[in-house]
Amino acid sequence: MKIELKEISIKDVVNNYINNNEEGVIGYNGKLNIRPKYQREFVYKDAQRDSVINTVRKNFPLNVMYWVKNEDETYEVLDGQQRTISVCEYVAGNFSLNYQYFHNLEDSEKDEILNYKLMVYFCEGTPKEKLDWFEIINIAGEKLTDQELRNAIYTGTWLTDAKRHFSKSGCPAYGLASDYLKGSAIRQDYLETAIRWISDDSIKEYMAENQHKPNANELWLYFQSVINWIKVTFPKYRKEMKGIDFGVLYNEFKDKEFDSEKLEKEIIELMQDEDVTKKSGIYSYVLTKNEKFLNIRSFTEKQKRETYEKQKGICVKCEKHFELNEMEADHIKPWHEGGKSTSENCQMLCKMCNRIKSGK
Repeated sequence: MKIELKEISIKDVVNNYINNNEEGVIGYNGKLNIRPKYQREFVYKDAQRDSVINTVRKNFPLNVMYWVKNEDETYEVLDGQQRTISVCEYVAGNFSLNYQYFHNLEDSEKDEILNYKLMVYFCEGTPKEKLDWFEIINIAGEKLTDQELRNAIYTGTWLTDAKRHFSKSGCPAYGLASDYLKGSAIRQDYLETAIRWISDDSIKEYMAENQHKPNANELWLYFQSVINWIKVTFPKYRKEMKGIDFGVLYNEFKDKEFDSEKLEKEIIELMQDEDVTKKSGIYSYVLTKNEKFLNIRSFTEKQKRETYEKQKGICVKCEKHFELNEMEADHIKPWHEGGKSTSENCQMLCKMCNRIKSGK
């Protein structure tokens, strides 16, 4: 890869600056793609954005930026998108600093900003070299998420359409399912979740297969089906529903009929059960009946010791003597039959007997 360091004035960068959220962000007289497809949307907070402008106004150096030179003599911002957009947005008059917009400044102050020199490395190379270089230099800044790196590899018509649904501020997926999804649309968490659900955790394979399809309709329709299924199956919303892998449940149970009223009664009962320590797992449990989702409260060390002493170290199943660390606490009356994690319902079994009992 060929790399050359140059000084570029802010005046040149902001020339014909255009920020179109759908189509992209362009500057440098139309020759600079400030937000390529593998880059995230603008995510700087106000304090970070203002810090960039303060740095420029004080004539302090900004961190070096990286541009990639394309075959058609255009450029892409490889690293420095946030700083570049901060500067361009300020000069465009889209925000103020200390209650002063760019147009409020004296001409001499404007000139100081416009004549400020950005240090830019110009890089030339193959697409693979560009992406490898991007991963390396990204370490110094705000690291890309795994999904953002995948987006860099599988750019195309499918990804552009998918991001329209899942990756924008206030995107359709946010309006439809923000109550159920954790993470950020901009940081690609929504997109990653949707692909993981539809692909059974084979995200790369799914993106590679669909990379050049004209749209992401399949993914968007699937995602809507998942959310609609959630709302029908569990019509009463609770905060514990946020972040559950509902797509996995949908894939397994979408064709099975459930009585939502019956499920709700069971959920209410489990929500009040003090032995259930993971309330979010209730939704998976009522469908699968697998207790692993509930993290049933374990017996305390004190309860174990008291029971061990009562039994005088004798396993109640094989009636042999064991040390405490060779035994495990077990519910006499199973939890799913109403047994609680109390001293009265505790028995100590040797590890072998407990495995045999649990396997029945």
